[in-house]
Amino acid sequence: MNYKLITDDKTLLDVCERAAKTPAVAIDTEFVRTKTYTPGLGLLQMFDGEQLVLIDPIAINDLSPFVALMCNEDVIKVLHSCSEDIETFLSAFSCVPSPIFDTQFAASVLGIGPTLGYARLVEMLCGVTLDKGESRTDWLARPLRESQLSYAANDVLYLLPAYKLLEQKINDVGKYDWVVQEIEALAQKKRAQIPPQYAYLQLKNIWRLTIEQLTVFQHLAAWRLEVAREKNLALNFVVREGQLFDIAVKMPASRTALSGIADIAPQTLRRYGNTLLELVEEARGVYQNTAEKSRLKRVRRLIDFPLYKKHFSAVKQLCFEVAQQQGVGEDVIASKKQINQLLKWYWFDIDETRAQGLKPDLLSGWRGPLLAAGIEGILGDVASSDKSASKR
Repeated sequence: MNYKLITDDKTLLDVCERAAKTPAVAIDTEFVRTKTYTPGLGLLQMFDGEQLVLIDPIAINDLSPFVALMCNEDVIKVLHSCSEDIETFLSAFSCVPSPIFDTQFAASVLGIGPTLGYARLVEMLCGVTLDKGESRTDWLARPLRESQLSYAANDVLYLLPAYKLLEQKINDVGKYDWVVQEIEALAQKKRAQIPPQYAYLQLKNIWRLTIEQLTVFQHLAAWRLEVAREKNLALNFVVREGQLFDIAVKMPASRTALSGIADIAPQTLRRYGNTLLELVEEARGVYQNTAEKSRLKRVRRLIDFPLYKKHFSAVKQLCFEVAQQQGVGEDVIASKKQINQLLKWYWFDIDETRAQGLKPDLLSGWRGPLLAAGIEGILGDVASSDKSASKR
């Protein structure tokens, strides 16, 4: 394997200009995301069939040629399981490569295997066993060892040959557009920023809270998200979710009461103690001064809705029938999580999907034309009646 480590602007420009003349490039990213809200980009890998390069984003001043290549619609960007890569590109460059061919999703559509890891895919398609020994590398540290660089290069060396095999097969079954649209929808979700006032919807056990406690939790979750984004801290490095929940339940009015929250760290008390108490007091004031009809609604679980199991089963059966018609696995059409996302969107007054300005997966992209009419037939007439019944 011959790869080149790029650490200067001119070489990067030359490499990207040559890669722009090829039909497809294999791309991967190495990043670190342990304590930060967004991933820290440590290395970029690219293989265009002739050039295998490792791009050092820490050493290079001008990465715009690489960004331009990623935005070049004439060059297909091949990635594997690209969800975290998309987040890394958005964080580092405020853009998403386009178009993307995701080899993991393509393999799933073709029935080769659901959610295959890269090493397993390469083993199955190329007959090569990869060493994953450097997967825990700190990619922001310098210098990187030869073994680390070789590991990173391997992540794209076999990706392009795998793509060529998958591309032919996916075109043979007429589902290439599925792959492209799946990643376009994923990119849209990654771009969507949930407004802080709805951050509580992403957290666990909120159905257990009274309306007053939920109002406190809403204020706490919104504050935590804003701090995390501003300081680029992982959410739980601001305050852990479980501690926020306990604060919302107990609604402490003093530092002594706050210090009694289980496992709350002394540094958290020093740094944010007064702020947390002020948020509790503010939220309780909002609750008390808001008319009952205008307060937050108590959060329901899907299982609290009458006929949930019946309607879940009906949508699942529809997805099974569509999968049979399309010659793909049922898991490709819909997961349990995606069916529940759909039901929340139909039945809840507010849900995470709607809060982000998105539509459910089963009504979006390539799935929409296959499922929308059937879903409307199952849920369209019953959504309002089920929602009303659940509130009684």
